[in-house]
Amino acid sequence: MRTIEWSDGIVTTVDQTKLPQKEIILKIKTLDDMAEAIRNMRVRGAPLLGASAAYGLALTAFNSRVSNKDALIEELKSSGKTLKATRPTAVNLFWAIDRILKKIIDSSKNLDEIRYLVIQEAQKIADEDVKANRAIGKNGAELINDGDVILTHCNAGALATVDYGTALGVIRAAWEQGKKIEVIATETRPLLQGARLTIYELKRDGIPVKLITDSMVGFLIQKKMINKVVVGADRIVKDAIINKIGTFTLAVIAKEYNVPFYVAAPKSTFDLSKMSKEITIEERKQEEVTHFRSLPVAASGVEVFNPAFDITPYKYVSGIIHEEGVFFKKDFETFGIDTFTKKNNPEIV
Repeated sequence: MRTIEWSDGIVTTVDQTKLPQKEIILKIKTLDDMAEAIRNMRVRGAPLLGASAAYGLALTAFNSRVSNKDALIEELKSSGKTLKATRPTAVNLFWAIDRILKKIIDSSKNLDEIRYLVIQEAQKIADEDVKANRAIGKNGAELINDGDVILTHCNAGALATVDYGTALGVIRAAWEQGKKIEVIATETRPLLQGARLTIYELKRDGIPVKLITDSMVGFLIQKKMINKVVVGADRIVKDAIINKIGTFTLAVIAKEYNVPFYVAAPKSTFDLSKMSKEITIEERKQEEVTHFRSLPVAASGVEVFNPAFDITPYKYVSGIIHEEGVFFKKDFETFGIDTFTKKNNPEIV
C-alpha cells in the first residue's frame, strides 16, 4: 500500500487520525495544509514525515508565483522552517528538507528547472524509502525464526513509511517467506497507534496478531510468551535509540529476560553527529492523555506530562536493522558515519 503520492500539485495520503473506523483520503494542496497534517498527526511515522516534508517543499515550488530563482529559493527556505517547526524529534523530516535545499542552493539552474528539481527530488525521496523498507524487511527476516512470537510497539508499518514498513516490514518479509509467526502489538497510549494502525495493517495482510495494553508487556515477557521484539525508530543517535514513548521500558524488560530487542530503521533516521542529550523530545498536548477522541477520561484540571518519545541506550539493543544489513552490539562501540561502510558482524554480543 502506497501511503503517500504526488499527482500534478496534489499530495494524497490517508488521514491516520480517522483509522480504523474510516478510511479518509486527504488531498493536500498547499504547504500550510501539509504542515497542519504533520502537526496534528494526520501523517506520522519518521520515514513518512521525511517524504511528507519533501512533498511540502514540492507544493511550495509548484504553487510559487515568484519571477526569479533567488526568490523561489528564499520561499523554499521559509517553507523548510515552517515544516521543521511542526515536530522536533523525528530526524527524517529535517533530513529531507536539508537534502532538497542543499540540492538547489547555489544551483546554476533557472527558475523552472529548480521548480522541477524540487518536485523530482521529493519523488526520489519517496521512491527511495520504498526500496529501503523492502531491503530492511529482507535483512530483518533473517533474524526471525519459524514459530516466533514477535512483540512490536506503536506503528512502524506501511502507514509510518511510504510503503511496506520498517519493523512491520521485517514481519511482513518473514511472513512472505512462509515463516509461521505471530505478532503481539501494544495498544501504544495515548494515541493508540498500535491498536488503531498496526492491528489494521496486520489484519489486512492476514498476519496473526493479538492486541495487548502497554502495561501487559512485562507479564508476557516474564512468562516466555515472546521470542523477539522488533520496533522502529524516530531518531538514532551516537548513544541511543529515540522512539515512541514506552520503547525504553520494553527494552529494559526484554534485556532482563534475554529476549532479543531489534530496531528497524532506514539510514535517513540516523543522526550520528549527536548525542541523545542534544535532542529535543517532543511534548504533546495534554488532551491526548486526558481525553480519548474528545471524551474526557480524567478529572478536569489534572496536570499532565506527555512526552511523545523516550531514549533507549544501546546496551539494551541487540541489533539495528537497516537497508544495508544489521548492526550488532559490537558495532555500537564505534558508531559513526563510517559505520555504514563497515562489514556486518554476524555475532550478537
